Amino acid sequence: MMHPTIKNNKSAHLYFAAALALNCGLSYAATAKPDLQLCNQTEISTVIQPVADHRSDARAYWLSDERLRWPGKSNSGHFFLASSENAALKFSIGEKISNTARLIPLTPASEVSQDARFRFTGSGVEFVTGFSADQLKALLKTQLLLVKTDADQRIEDLTYIQHPGALDKLYAGAASAVLGPAIQKDTQLSVWAPTARKVWACIYPDHQRPAYRVQAMQADQATGIWSAHLNGKLNGQYYQFITEVFVPGTGVVLNRVTDPYSVSLNADSRRSYIADLSDPALTPAGWQSQARPDTVRHLADMSIYELHVRDFSVSDTSVRPAWRGKFLAFTEQKSHGIRYLKELAKAGMTDVHLLPVFDFATVPEKDCKTPQIRASGNSPAARIAQAKSAASDCYNWGYDPFHFNSPEGSYSTNPDDAARRIIEFRQMVMALHKAGLRVGMDVVYNHTAFSGQHSQSVLDRIVPGYYHRLNNSGKVEDSTCQPCGNTATEHLMMGKLVSDSLSVWTNAYKIDSFRFDLMGHQPKALMTAIKERLESEAGHPVQLIGEGWNFGEVADSRRFVQASQLSLSGSGIGTFSDRARDALRGGGTGDTADSLTDSRGLLNMQLCKDCAQDSELLRRQQHAIDLTKAGLSGTLSHYRLHKADGGWQDLSSLNYNGQPAGYAANPGEAVNYIENHDNHTLFDINVLRLPANTGMQERVYRQILGLATTIFSQGVAYFHAGSELLRSKSLDANSYNSGDWFNRIDWTMRTNHFGTGLPPAADNQRFDTIYSRHLENSALSPSESHIRQTHAAFLDLLNIRKQSRLLHLQTAQDVQSQLSFPTSSPAATDHISLLIQPREQTHQEPALLVFFNFSTEMITTSLTSLPSSNWSLHNTHLTTQHGDVRIRDKAKFNAETNEFSLPPLSVVVFTSQHQK
Repeated sequence: MMHPTIKNNKSAHLYFAAALALNCGLSYAATAKPDLQLCNQTEISTVIQPVADHRSDARAYWLSDERLRWPGKSNSGHFFLASSENAALKFSIGEKISNTARLIPLTPASEVSQDARFRFTGSGVEFVTGFSADQLKALLKTQLLLVKTDADQRIEDLTYIQHPGALDKLYAGAASAVLGPAIQKDTQLSVWAPTARKVWACIYPDHQRPAYRVQAMQADQATGIWSAHLNGKLNGQYYQFITEVFVPGTGVVLNRVTDPYSVSLNADSRRSYIADLSDPALTPAGWQSQARPDTVRHLADMSIYELHVRDFSVSDTSVRPAWRGKFLAFTEQKSHGIRYLKELAKAGMTDVHLLPVFDFATVPEKDCKTPQIRASGNSPAARIAQAKSAASDCYNWGYDPFHFNSPEGSYSTNPDDAARRIIEFRQMVMALHKAGLRVGMDVVYNHTAFSGQHSQSVLDRIVPGYYHRLNNSGKVEDSTCQPCGNTATEHLMMGKLVSDSLSVWTNAYKIDSFRFDLMGHQPKALMTAIKERLESEAGHPVQLIGEGWNFGEVADSRRFVQASQLSLSGSGIGTFSDRARDALRGGGTGDTADSLTDSRGLLNMQLCKDCAQDSELLRRQQHAIDLTKAGLSGTLSHYRLHKADGGWQDLSSLNYNGQPAGYAANPGEAVNYIENHDNHTLFDINVLRLPANTGMQERVYRQILGLATTIFSQGVAYFHAGSELLRSKSLDANSYNSGDWFNRIDWTMRTNHFGTGLPPAADNQRFDTIYSRHLENSALSPSESHIRQTHAAFLDLLNIRKQSRLLHLQTAQDVQSQLSFPTSSPAATDHISLLIQPREQTHQEPALLVFFNFSTEMITTSLTSLPSSNWSLHNTHLTTQHGDVRIRDKAKFNAETNEFSLPPLSVVVFTSQHQK
């Protein structure tokens, strides 16, 4: 019944209260009574009341529990909220409102909200509803539209309303609640589902047999949390929830869904597992008493090795077949891979960072098939085979989160046994700690694999429209991944899920550090709160680093202050620095066919010899040197840089693609790298950018030089597994779903896998002409001796980083006072000299003088204003057996002439005791 004459809020409230009494209690006409059949049927979603109108746009916003905004609309016209418990609303533009619709009139507010959270929406008409909390909670369980009419009650526009602003206010108390399975004397299951009308729990005796029980869950009206109290300890059993919710564009739906707080699941994540992670039955022997490596006290102490679980062992024949590509491969103490990792740890690598190891959606956990491939050169055979098997093989990087708190099942020896993945994950952590390596996780909280009613969507099927970030029409944002859905970590309970998840990994799995995928899509406030929480709970520092890229719908802090490069200065959270990376490799993201080969950096450009004849090349060369120096000095915003052109400039004003080259407050906030899992490997990009006739030995020297810039940069040193082995992916630019074939690592160093076929077409086919020419060139495949030399040289340089505290400076003041770039004579355009001196009171610490020679020629140079003439080659250079022996034999310091001799394409370290 229409009440178009109701204008004042008091009348609206009285009308609404009456409507609630009639229709809006906890018993809805559409409510079903699930039985065991719903727990066991194949379908996981049942529409019990379809919508009459399939529109789903949501262009208005609840700003709080009492105010809403319709951006772009003026105050003119008449406005109503239309509600239906049974999804029966059906309106058409230009037609009069049906007299069967239940309407609540709204009056535009005289003042608008200044809440910064919703500034991104733009201005529009606002309403203060005056609903009580109970009234609004009931209303948000219904189909709810905001309608605008003209004076004749003809509809001009209508829209759904995005409700996170209201839910966060109404259910703020849920933020402190404990969610997920809890086992004490009895068992309790709980889930936050404030817009659900009913929730049931299905209980299964094991991973396979049908449910034997379905229990109605009880709602806490204050928190929106539904709970089921089950007698006895149900450890080892499984469960699912059935939620009755309204889904815009679909109707009233019964969704059978797993728990977002699942601690483990059966194969392919169909059932959640009931377990207490502190249960001794789930902990391997020695778990509680294990010793963690005490190698990192500060971010700048970290040297990180980025590694994919499957890459580590799937092609390692020294690992028993059943463990290859699994967590347990890390426990195979005599395998080639674990021996290799121990060698890295001994040389100074502190952390292994594992690509996603929580439950992800893109690998069949049972019966996945790895194609048998034979291909070489530019053969398309590997590409064809991989295309056929991409959806069913055993490989993916794993950036497709399904359940944030559970280990991935495909890495378990028995995916159906939910306990096995918990135990085996812990065994892996123990083995890495025993090998002298801390364990870090690459975590992905910025999106989920799917949203909406997709069968592999979890969050949206419990609280539709809440957990994902929506655009101004109500569609899920996908700037981080397509067809994934960006999560709204700025919303209270999504932020809580992130924080709670990290607490699980830190405390229950003894993870030492975390790397955040696309961290710039998360709020800075959330990240700093998480850091504080984890360190408080753990009782020791927990290092956080991440990708602080600034793009998408949150760019330039449009929705909130981002956890991005520029915003995190001073937070103690590290972000990947692309400044030196691009200066050295050349190019950047989004390469075209031209830039792929022609956009060169210091490691692959033809340096000018007579620079006076080519001013543009000189300018680019000098700028690349300056950006490399920015990386070496920790990417500090206020570091005063002595530039290649002789001038001085703060890094905050040095240009990097329109951004400041320096942004960090302290050196640990910069993560330095030359290669990671994304994009071409360093070896492959040099294949594309160096002249084709460049000899392999020269390529080796350039690889070592590139790795050295990371090793000797202040801040975090980050290395992609195999970069020190000349790793190639046969020119694959994006191997996330390219299978084992294109992602292999050979720890025996016999091959780097270059020239093993054309890579998958999706991200590479546009470059086929270029790729084919290189892949068929057998001279571009290094020998075992080339790989071993690169590896040995890397270990030498890593050892130098380990030995000197001067390569782990902790504050900007330390860097500014102790690190400089001495001037060369004649002025250098082809090399960098880096001087790091100890403080006056630490005379026992030798000063370091590091040269990076990017020239293909022997260089003799002298430096002005050196503190001492007592320079000698670092002892590691002198004792090397298999690294770059040219340095031992040819690098010199002549005290009489004050000149240094540097081999071509080399990094050379001299030391000198500090002189007063």
